[in-house]
Amino acid sequence: MKSSEYLKELRTQSAAQLQEQLVAAKKELFNLRFQNATNQLDNTGRIKEVRKNIARIQTVITEKAE
Repeated sequence: MKSSEYLKELRTQSAAQLQEQLVAAKKELFNLRFQNATNQLDNTGRIKEVRKNIARIQTVITEKAE
C-alpha cells in the first residue's frame, strides 16, 4: 500500500481506532526487533516500514487533537 493511500485510510478512522493501530504497530515492532536480535528475521526492511507507519499514525493523532 502506498503511503498516501495509507494516510487517507488513517485520516478516516476515529481516535480510538488510531490508538488501537498504534498499539498493534508497536507490538509488531517489538516482535520484529526480537526476531532480528535472534537472527530469525528475513525481511529487515519491515522494521523501517513499521517505524514509519508508527510515525504516520502519531502524526494523524496529533492532527486530530488540534
